[in-house]
Amino acid sequence: MPAPAPGYVVLLPVKPPARGKSRLVGIESHERADLARSFALDTAESCLAAAGVGAVLVITDDSYFAADVARLGAAVIPDGVSGDLNETLVQGAREARRRWPDLRPAALCGDLPALRSADLDAALTAARGFEAAYVEDAAGGGTTLYTAPHDRFRPAFGPGSAAAHRDGGAHPLDGDLHSLRHDVDTLEDLEAVRRLGLGPRTALASVRVASLG
Repeated sequence: MPAPAPGYVVLLPVKPPARGKSRLVGIESHERADLARSFALDTAESCLAAAGVGAVLVITDDSYFAADVARLGAAVIPDGVSGDLNETLVQGAREARRRWPDLRPAALCGDLPALRSADLDAALTAARGFEAAYVEDAAGGGTTLYTAPHDRFRPAFGPGSAAAHRDGGAHPLDGDLHSLRHDVDTLEDLEAVRRLGLGPRTALASVRVASLG
């Protein structure tokens, strides 16, 4: 299959790592922050390497993380509506349209530390056949990716997001897409995705956590 043209801008919302991933229980706060930062950086790097991605726009209020992800090649803006993920994504989509009017927005979870660019490309290529589309997470009921043209971009992340996106007219994308379906909220999730192959920063951060070593 030929590589897709770079027709998407990935919107990557990232909570400040010091406040993110509260469900990673049983480890020290600095270890949790290190893992959260690593998840997001590995996710961003995989997005930047995808053939179908023309730009990555990270939305975060953490200046240290912003500098780290900018060094990878992502654009960064502050989160003007912190606390409302869907409004954050709408804000990001508006800025993306201003910067890259020809790129279609694709909202992605920032906690996909095993993400492979090939899986992301496969999903984005499949999404071209639909007005709006989403990828359901491995646990079922959640969403890891949502994309629609700017005039139909209505993300509905949160509890029951897969059904909310479907009810809003988005098409569920089929296929294995294993690395794209496995977001990480708990240490058990992290263990589950280890077999898929963790990104380099997450692999390093995870061995520093005593309970995972």
